[in-house]
Amino acid sequence: MSENKREIPRLRGLKVRNYRALREVEFKDLEPLTVLLGPNGSGKTTVFDVFAFLAECFEQGLRRAWDKRGRVKELKTRGADGPVTIEIKYKEPDYPLITYHLSVDEKKGAPVVVEEWLQWRRGRYGRPFRFLEYREGKGRAISGERPDEKDRRIEIPLKRPDLLAVNALGQLEEHPRVASLREFITGWHVSYLSADHARIQPEAGPQEHLSRTGDNLANVIQYLMEQHPDRLMKIIETLRRRVPRIESVISQSMPDGRLLLQIKDAPFSQPILARFASDGTLKMLAYLVLLYDPDPPSFIGIEEPENFLHPRILPELAEECRMAASRTQLLVTTHSPSFVNALYPEEVWVLWRDENGYTQVRQVSAIDKVKRFFEQGALLGDLWMEGHFGVGDPLVMHGESSTDVLGE
Repeated sequence: MSENKREIPRLRGLKVRNYRALREVEFKDLEPLTVLLGPNGSGKTTVFDVFAFLAECFEQGLRRAWDKRGRVKELKTRGADGPVTIEIKYKEPDYPLITYHLSVDEKKGAPVVVEEWLQWRRGRYGRPFRFLEYREGKGRAISGERPDEKDRRIEIPLKRPDLLAVNALGQLEEHPRVASLREFITGWHVSYLSADHARIQPEAGPQEHLSRTGDNLANVIQYLMEQHPDRLMKIIETLRRRVPRIESVISQSMPDGRLLLQIKDAPFSQPILARFASDGTLKMLAYLVLLYDPDPPSFIGIEEPENFLHPRILPELAEECRMAASRTQLLVTTHSPSFVNALYPEEVWVLWRDENGYTQVRQVSAIDKVKRFFEQGALLGDLWMEGHFGVGDPLVMHGESSTDVLGE
């Protein structure tokens, strides 16, 4: 099977309750590329952080991820009853859809797993059943490649009530479905790329994957130079089309053990150091390195990729994201109509805050007027700027669209 056709695990849905402004939101039928729009403060970054929080729970532990976000006082929705809850629907090739549910609250100043379960349906018409179910460190699970409702559930206590059962049991070979979900989540890359981090001169040594801040960009370039020169050439060719006159990118070891990232412009014989390159050039390079990873993360989150980039190249970056989504899954937040102009209605969700201050979401494909305009050749970014979405617009007042406000 070719690289672009290989089947990979996919997120199919996300439901969140009591997570900051996300009192109760649900994203159904997620596409390989999902883009979030909305005004400042609408909840886009909070949705982005849900993925970061869940990944950190698996990588660093619930307590650290919880404390980092200010504990229950800052993390739980104001005035909300009940725990913080995250629920994802996840599909592996050749297996039924799995629902993973995690509810967390605080007791005596410490987080506890109030409820955690895995559920799937065996057969097309079978009844859903839970093959892993835990509360505060106590619970049971069914082992095996394809857990069945008739199989025996074995009690496996955890050491503490703040430990995640999927993270613990996922390290045991007798729980392959749990292990696959654990591997999927720990493989998430929630990106916080910055040009300043990309300018860092790290210690020499090839590294396979870009870090979340991009501070090892030179190491990954070194790895690609040594192990995947064709892939690096493709990255440079793409960068050359986006940034005029770029000729090559070089990662060179220095006598002091550091790596020197250099970028060569076609008119000049000597390359310049990455620390003197423009923010836009470095960010575009980092995005391409991430999107063209020979073995990409299972999920990539990118927040506001338009920062420092020229609007004319944003539709092409959106296309790069869509191509990468054949090998991974992407969530992107943006304020750029140029980026949105390259998207399809089913790929776009619009967010806004209701009169109570809670985030609401709507898939653009569910807005009939927008879908009709799109089918007639209109571009989504233009429709968004013209106020046709009706929600998620800073000019919306009391439910009116911006076109109503402007008297058009």
